[in-house]
Amino acid sequence: MENFRFNSGFITQKITRLFVLMLLVLPLSVMAESNEIAEERVTLIRGKIVDASSNEPLIFATVSVAGSNIATVCNTEGEFLLKVPNELLERNVEFSHIGFEMKSIPIKNLQSPSNRIEMNMISVSLVEVSVFPSDPDLLIRAVMNRRADNYMDVAMHKTAFYRESVRRGWSYVSLTEAVVEIYKHPYNRAREDQVRLKIGRKSTDYGRMDTLAFRIQGGPFSALMLDIMKDPYTLFDEEMLQYYNFTMANLTKVDDRLLYVLDFEQKKDVNIPLFYGSLYIDTKTLAVTNAEFRMNIEDRDEAARIFIRKRPIGARVWPTETYYQVNYREHDGRWYFGHARAQLSFRVNWRRRLFNRNYHTTMEIAVTDWRETDDRPFRASDRLRMNVIMEDAVEGFANENFWGDYNVIEPEQPIENAIRRIQRSLD
Repeated sequence: MENFRFNSGFITQKITRLFVLMLLVLPLSVMAESNEIAEERVTLIRGKIVDASSNEPLIFATVSVAGSNIATVCNTEGEFLLKVPNELLERNVEFSHIGFEMKSIPIKNLQSPSNRIEMNMISVSLVEVSVFPSDPDLLIRAVMNRRADNYMDVAMHKTAFYRESVRRGWSYVSLTEAVVEIYKHPYNRAREDQVRLKIGRKSTDYGRMDTLAFRIQGGPFSALMLDIMKDPYTLFDEEMLQYYNFTMANLTKVDDRLLYVLDFEQKKDVNIPLFYGSLYIDTKTLAVTNAEFRMNIEDRDEAARIFIRKRPIGARVWPTETYYQVNYREHDGRWYFGHARAQLSFRVNWRRRLFNRNYHTTMEIAVTDWRETDDRPFRASDRLRMNVIMEDAVEGFANENFWGDYNVIEPEQPIENAIRRIQRSLD
């Protein structure tokens, strides 16, 4: 059987792998064990975060327990689920999003099964606008030079939720979710982070794949490569800076912090596909707090050459859309990787077939808890391989209490529907 492979992510001449999708057909795995929530240990807080003016959902807003390292993010519909240890019920839940005033609400006031959190947009005064730097090229170089001062300089043990999915059109055909532990080396050490699996579940509906079965290689490791401040060579090291134009675009705020919005795009005379997007930079510390960007795929043939390693005979495959997002969180003046999401869409055109097929892959990871650690890195026998296929590493879907006490990202409605369909088929 032919193999269909393509790469996504930080694909420059230095980075050549994030996603690998292979043409395989496998049966569904058996159900995983249930991991029931011990209700005496945690309290569930659910809700939806919206813009107070427009009622639009604030996607990927951060939700955290004040004075702790427990956090999660909203999904693309603004919905969240936060599991709070009962010993922390006297604290507040904090809601944060770029361009909006932070909101802090006592947990005791969030007992409704469907809390609605309205956040107000922040306005930037004319006085603040005057702090614009005059040279965006000097700004980005200052940002990179201050990495050692702005980001965590100690090893961290993190708990994170990871999700990857594949859609054909609007139908989910593959879904894998896991809680993982991450050994995060300090930002001033050029060592690769390590991941080990705690609990996970998966299912793939190969009947909807239309002769192609896609599997994503790399899993959480690929998501961690989106930590552009830990591994700046993937985007903005000293060599790569010369290929970009930088422009001061705006000022905004998050949690009362004033942020520069620095736009970037590749120079016109650069003929390799690079990236374009925005960096959000704290005006006082020059730390990158958020980044959103895409890859330039205007040259279809060149983009296909970069993304596709091997394709089936008779098929033309090319990427049609890319999107990357990474968010950092602050603790005692230092920043750390908190959430990342990557999306890739591509088209498959079979020879002698009337219609093209559109496929969409999504990969997302959110840190839900962490602590500083003096422990040694994970043993080789415990940790996942960098080329892991998560679908092989986890079991099938079980009941709704599968995750127990672990914090996860609330699934979007289409994913919830897919889970229900999977559960019915298993029953």
